Amino acid sequence: MSNFSGFSRRAAPQTSVPRGDVLGTYDSYVDAQNVINRLAKAEFDVKSIAIVGRDLTTVEVVTTRLSYGRAALAGATTGAWLGLFFGLITTIIAPVTPQQVGIFFAAILTGAGIGMIFGVVNYSIMRKRRDYAATSQLIADRYEIIISPDRTAKAHGILGTAAPGMHGVHAAPHVPSSSDTIDSNDSDENAK
Repeated sequence: MSNFSGFSRRAAPQTSVPRGDVLGTYDSYVDAQNVINRLAKAEFDVKSIAIVGRDLTTVEVVTTRLSYGRAALAGATTGAWLGLFFGLITTIIAPVTPQQVGIFFAAILTGAGIGMIFGVVNYSIMRKRRDYAATSQLIADRYEIIISPDRTAKAHGILGTAAPGMHGVHAAPHVPSSSDTIDSNDSDENAK
Protein backbone atom coordinates (compact mmCIF):
# COMPACT_ATOMS: atom_id res chain seq x y z
CA MET A 1 0.00 0.00 0.00
CA SER A 2 1.36 3.34 -0.89
CA ASN A 3 -0.09 6.75 -0.48
CA PHE A 4 1.01 9.63 -2.66
CA SER A 5 0.31 13.20 -1.74
CA GLY A 6 1.58 16.46 -3.10
CA PHE A 7 3.71 16.90 0.02
CA SER A 8 5.87 13.80 -0.40
CA ARG A 9 8.64 12.95 -2.79
CA ARG A 10 8.72 9.66 -4.65
CA ALA A 11 11.14 7.29 -2.96
CA ALA A 12 13.30 4.87 -4.89
CA PRO A 13 11.63 1.46 -5.11
CA GLN A 14 12.69 -1.04 -2.43
CA THR A 15 14.71 -3.96 -3.75
CA SER A 16 14.94 -5.77 -0.39
CA VAL A 17 13.14 -5.94 2.93
CA PRO A 18 14.23 -3.11 5.26
CA ARG A 19 16.54 -4.12 8.12
CA GLY A 20 16.61 -2.76 11.65
CA ASP A 21 14.81 -3.07 14.96
CA VAL A 22 11.14 -3.95 15.08
CA LEU A 23 9.53 -1.07 16.94
CA GLY A 24 6.21 -2.90 17.21
CA THR A 25 3.96 -5.47 15.59
CA TYR A 26 0.34 -4.61 14.77
CA ASP A 27 -2.70 -6.51 13.56
CA SER A 28 -3.78 -3.85 11.05
CA TYR A 29 -2.08 -1.44 8.69
CA VAL A 30 -4.08 1.44 10.16
CA ASP A 31 -2.69 0.72 13.65
CA ALA A 32 0.87 0.83 12.27
CA GLN A 33 0.09 4.12 10.46
CA ASN A 34 -1.27 5.62 13.68
CA VAL A 35 1.99 4.85 15.50
CA ILE A 36 4.01 6.58 12.78
CA ASN A 37 1.59 9.54 12.88
CA ARG A 38 2.20 9.84 16.65
CA LEU A 39 5.95 9.89 16.04
CA ALA A 40 5.60 12.49 13.26
CA LYS A 41 3.47 14.76 15.47
CA ALA A 42 6.19 14.58 18.13
CA GLU A 43 8.71 15.96 15.56
CA PHE A 44 10.47 12.57 15.28
CA ASP A 45 12.36 12.06 12.00
CA VAL A 46 10.18 9.41 10.34
CA LYS A 47 12.05 9.44 7.04
CA SER A 48 13.60 5.97 7.28
CA ILE A 49 10.81 4.09 9.08
CA ALA A 50 9.16 1.26 7.15
CA ILE A 51 5.94 -0.72 7.60
CA VAL A 52 6.49 -4.33 6.56
CA GLY A 53 3.53 -6.66 6.05
CA ARG A 54 4.25 -10.26 7.05
CA ASP A 55 2.46 -13.46 6.01
CA LEU A 56 0.66 -12.03 2.99
CA THR A 57 -2.63 -13.53 1.84
CA THR A 58 -4.69 -12.82 -1.26
CA VAL A 59 -8.41 -12.54 -0.51
CA GLU A 60 -10.94 -12.57 -3.33
CA VAL A 61 -14.52 -11.80 -2.33
CA VAL A 62 -17.22 -12.79 -4.82
CA THR A 63 -19.62 -9.88 -5.20
CA THR A 64 -22.18 -11.16 -7.70
CA ARG A 65 -23.01 -13.76 -10.31
CA LEU A 66 -22.62 -12.37 -13.82
CA SER A 67 -25.22 -12.55 -16.57
CA TYR A 68 -25.69 -10.91 -19.94
CA GLY A 69 -28.04 -8.37 -18.36
CA ARG A 70 -25.55 -7.37 -15.65
CA ALA A 71 -22.72 -7.20 -18.19
CA ALA A 72 -24.82 -4.97 -20.46
CA LEU A 73 -25.82 -2.70 -17.55
CA ALA A 74 -22.23 -2.38 -16.29
CA GLY A 75 -20.97 -1.65 -19.81
CA ALA A 76 -23.73 0.90 -20.42
CA THR A 77 -22.93 2.67 -17.13
CA THR A 78 -19.23 2.88 -17.92
CA GLY A 79 -19.95 4.04 -21.46
CA ALA A 80 -22.42 6.68 -20.22
CA TRP A 81 -19.76 8.13 -17.92
CA LEU A 82 -17.33 8.28 -20.83
CA GLY A 83 -20.01 9.91 -23.00
CA LEU A 84 -20.71 12.42 -20.23
CA PHE A 85 -17.03 13.32 -20.15
CA PHE A 86 -16.88 13.90 -23.92
CA GLY A 87 -20.20 15.77 -23.80
CA LEU A 88 -18.80 18.12 -21.15
CA ILE A 89 -15.68 18.70 -23.23
CA THR A 90 -17.74 19.71 -26.26
CA THR A 91 -19.91 21.96 -24.10
CA ILE A 92 -16.85 23.73 -22.71
CA ILE A 93 -15.31 24.24 -26.16
CA ALA A 94 -18.42 25.55 -27.94
CA PRO A 95 -21.02 28.08 -26.73
CA VAL A 96 -24.14 26.57 -25.17
CA THR A 97 -26.95 26.41 -27.72
CA PRO A 98 -29.95 24.09 -28.06
CA GLN A 99 -27.97 22.18 -30.66
CA GLN A 100 -25.04 21.81 -28.23
CA VAL A 101 -27.36 20.43 -25.52
CA GLY A 102 -28.54 17.82 -28.01
CA ILE A 103 -24.93 16.85 -28.76
CA PHE A 104 -24.30 16.58 -25.01
CA PHE A 105 -27.13 14.07 -24.48
CA ALA A 106 -26.28 12.24 -27.72
CA ALA A 107 -22.73 11.72 -26.45
CA ILE A 108 -24.08 10.16 -23.24
CA LEU A 109 -26.46 7.84 -25.14
CA THR A 110 -23.81 6.88 -27.69
CA GLY A 111 -21.31 6.13 -24.93
CA ALA A 112 -23.89 3.98 -23.12
CA GLY A 113 -24.68 2.06 -26.31
CA ILE A 114 -21.07 1.39 -27.19
CA GLY A 115 -20.28 0.46 -23.58
CA MET A 116 -23.21 -1.98 -23.51
CA ILE A 117 -21.96 -3.69 -26.67
CA PHE A 118 -18.42 -3.98 -25.29
CA GLY A 119 -19.75 -5.27 -21.93
CA VAL A 120 -21.78 -8.04 -23.58
CA VAL A 121 -18.94 -9.04 -25.94
CA ASN A 122 -16.44 -9.08 -23.08
CA TYR A 123 -18.75 -11.22 -20.93
CA SER A 124 -19.37 -13.69 -23.73
CA ILE A 125 -15.60 -14.14 -24.17
CA MET A 126 -14.87 -14.38 -20.41
CA ARG A 127 -17.92 -16.49 -19.52
CA LYS A 128 -16.17 -19.81 -20.13
CA ARG A 129 -13.49 -18.99 -17.57
CA ARG A 130 -15.31 -16.86 -15.02
CA ASP A 131 -19.04 -16.45 -14.44
CA TYR A 132 -18.88 -14.13 -11.44
CA ALA A 133 -17.55 -10.72 -10.39
CA ALA A 134 -15.17 -10.38 -7.46
CA THR A 135 -12.88 -7.94 -5.73
CA SER A 136 -9.31 -8.93 -4.89
CA GLN A 137 -7.20 -7.66 -2.02
CA LEU A 138 -3.76 -8.40 -0.57
CA ILE A 139 -3.81 -8.61 3.25
CA ALA A 140 -1.02 -9.25 5.76
CA ASP A 141 -1.48 -11.14 9.02
CA ARG A 142 0.67 -8.63 10.86
CA TYR A 143 2.48 -5.36 10.19
CA GLU A 144 5.88 -4.57 11.68
CA ILE A 145 7.35 -1.10 12.01
CA ILE A 146 11.07 -1.31 11.19
CA ILE A 147 13.35 1.44 12.47
CA SER A 148 17.11 1.96 12.59
CA PRO A 149 18.63 0.67 15.86
CA ASP A 150 20.13 4.03 16.83
CA ARG A 151 16.66 5.66 16.92
CA THR A 152 14.70 2.86 18.62
CA ALA A 153 15.12 4.12 22.20
CA LYS A 154 13.98 7.65 21.29
CA ALA A 155 10.90 6.27 19.50
CA HIS A 156 10.01 4.12 22.52
CA GLY A 157 10.35 7.20 24.72
CA ILE A 158 7.95 9.19 22.56
CA LEU A 159 5.43 6.35 22.33
CA GLY A 160 5.72 5.48 26.02
CA THR A 161 6.25 1.81 25.19
CA ALA A 162 8.43 -0.67 27.00
CA ALA A 163 12.07 -1.19 26.14
CA PRO A 164 12.95 -3.84 23.55
CA GLY A 165 12.34 -7.35 24.82
CA MET A 166 9.32 -6.35 26.91
CA HIS A 167 5.72 -7.36 26.12
CA GLY A 168 4.33 -5.94 22.88
CA VAL A 169 7.65 -4.88 21.40
CA HIS A 170 9.70 -7.35 19.40
CA ALA A 171 13.33 -6.45 18.86
CA ALA A 172 15.40 -7.92 16.08
CA PRO A 173 17.48 -10.88 17.27
CA HIS A 174 21.01 -10.10 18.43
CA VAL A 175 23.67 -11.41 16.07
CA PRO A 176 26.93 -12.01 17.97
CA SER A 177 29.97 -10.32 16.50
CA SER A 178 33.57 -11.51 16.71
CA SER A 179 34.23 -9.06 19.59
CA ASP A 180 31.39 -10.64 21.61
CA THR A 181 33.05 -14.05 21.24
CA ILE A 182 36.46 -12.71 22.28
CA ASP A 183 34.96 -10.90 25.32
CA SER A 184 33.16 -14.05 26.48
CA ASN A 185 36.39 -16.11 26.14
CA ASP A 186 38.32 -13.51 28.15
CA SER A 187 35.71 -13.54 30.92
CA ASP A 188 35.81 -17.36 31.02
CA GLU A 189 39.60 -17.32 31.42
CA ASN A 190 39.38 -14.67 34.18
CA ALA A 191 36.84 -16.76 36.06
CA LYS A 192 39.33 -19.68 36.17
